[in-house]
Amino acid sequence: MLVADTARLRIRHFSLDDDAFILRLLNDPAFIQNIVDKGVRTLDAARDYLRLGPMASYDRHGFGLNCVELRDSRTPIGMCGLIRRETLEDPDLGYALLPEYCSKGYAFEAASAVMAQAGEEFGMRRVVAVTNADNERSIALLKRLGFRFERMVALHEGEPTLELYATSPPTPGGAAS
Repeated sequence: MLVADTARLRIRHFSLDDDAFILRLLNDPAFIQNIVDKGVRTLDAARDYLRLGPMASYDRHGFGLNCVELRDSRTPIGMCGLIRRETLEDPDLGYALLPEYCSKGYAFEAASAVMAQAGEEFGMRRVVAVTNADNERSIALLKRLGFRFERMVALHEGEPTLELYATSPPTPGGAAS
């Protein structure tokens, strides 16, 4: 299912055919350092991740992490979407790109489209995002998107604390606040 078309990107739901791409993305050293090591090391594990993660979220919530592709070539370059975590009151914006596609404005373009969908299609009033305190690029992107730091949180007991940012997505006929 297509989520959004932007000037340079196509954002769509993941399918099991994205297994090789997701295996590469989840094992990228920057993903492991800045997000988490999901322990996905095989194509079977990648399909399980897709089935139990993004695809289950689409069924349960109508949204989840999406595949971000270059619009013209349909080359997958990353993921971006909304995650419903039991430990957070509000949906969480998540994103990750392969390193060769970073610093080109793609993350901002994809996240802007996802945030527009959050407000316009899902009527969300508030979206949060979490990041490591030393992830300067992610923090800069969140601020550019209008997120503001609120507090430190741990997503699970015993895990390191993360910075939690929040904003209001754009609404139909309005703007983000």
